[in-house]
Amino acid sequence: MATRRELILRISSAIEPLYGAIEARQIAEMVVVECGGVGRNELLVEPNKELEIKDIDTIIEQLRAWRPVQYVTRSAWFDDMALEVAEGVLIPRPETEELVDWVASDTEPSAHILDVGTGSGCIAIALRRRLMQSRVWAMDISPEALAIAQRNAQRYAPDVEFIEGDALKDFSTLIPERLDVVVSNPPYIPKSDIASMRRNVLDYEPHGALFVEDDDALVFYRQIARTARKMLRSGGKLYFEIYEEYATQMNQMLLDEGYSDIIVREDFRLKPRMVCAVMRL
Repeated sequence: MATRRELILRISSAIEPLYGAIEARQIAEMVVVECGGVGRNELLVEPNKELEIKDIDTIIEQLRAWRPVQYVTRSAWFDDMALEVAEGVLIPRPETEELVDWVASDTEPSAHILDVGTGSGCIAIALRRRLMQSRVWAMDISPEALAIAQRNAQRYAPDVEFIEGDALKDFSTLIPERLDVVVSNPPYIPKSDIASMRRNVLDYEPHGALFVEDDDALVFYRQIARTARKMLRSGGKLYFEIYEEYATQMNQMLLDEGYSDIIVREDFRLKPRMVCAVMRL
C-alpha cells in the first residue's frame, strides 16, 4: 500500500508527458481526492498516510489515453458542487462559474429562469441554489444529459424543472410562464479550431456541445435569441457565454434581433467571454 504522496507522484509521473508537471499534479490530486475519498485539507495535513485506490492501474491507463479526469472520477466541481459527469455531457468550466456569478448578482431572488442546453445542469442548479425563491427550467436535446442533470439536481436543487427540447428550433411553447432570464452556454467553437485542440477534449467530450460550422458560428445564439424574445418579459435579460473571437459579431447580432443595453464582459483571463442583452417591447 502506498502513501497519498506516493500515489500522487505515481499518477502525475505517468501523465506528465501529456499535460506538463503542474497540470499532471492537479489531475493526480483530483484522483486521490475523488477516488480515495480524501478531503483536500486531509491531503495537505497528512500526505504520508497510507491509502488504497481500487483499480489504480486502470485509472492511470485511462488518464494516459487522454481520458479527462472528470470522466474517470465521474465528478466535476462547479460552484462548490461535486457534479456527476460522463461521456456525452460537457465538463463544466471555470468561465461558466463567472457567468453564473453575473446572472445571480443581477437577478431578483424570485425570478423565472431558463437555462438552454443545460448539459450537466451546472448553470440551472447553481442559480436555483443562489436564488432560493426562483423558478428554474433547464432544457437539453440529449436524454442522456438530462438524466445526469436530474441526478445532480436531486442532490443540490431538486426544484429545477427539466425539459427535452432543441435549441435550434422554436422552443417557446415548452414553458407557459413569462421569463425574467434566459441563459445559455451553447456550442460555439468553430470547427477550424479542432486542429489546435487537445485529445482529452476531442476524443471524449461531446462534439455536438462544442463545435459549430465556421460559416455560421452564431447559429445557436441567433436561434436562442430569436426564441427568447417570445418568452422574456419586457426588461427581461438574455445571457450567453461566448467565443472570445466573436464578441463584435455577437453584439451586432443581438442588436439585429431587437435587443438593447448590450454588455460584454471579460473572464478571469481578460477575454470577452460573456454577454448580457435586454429585451424591450
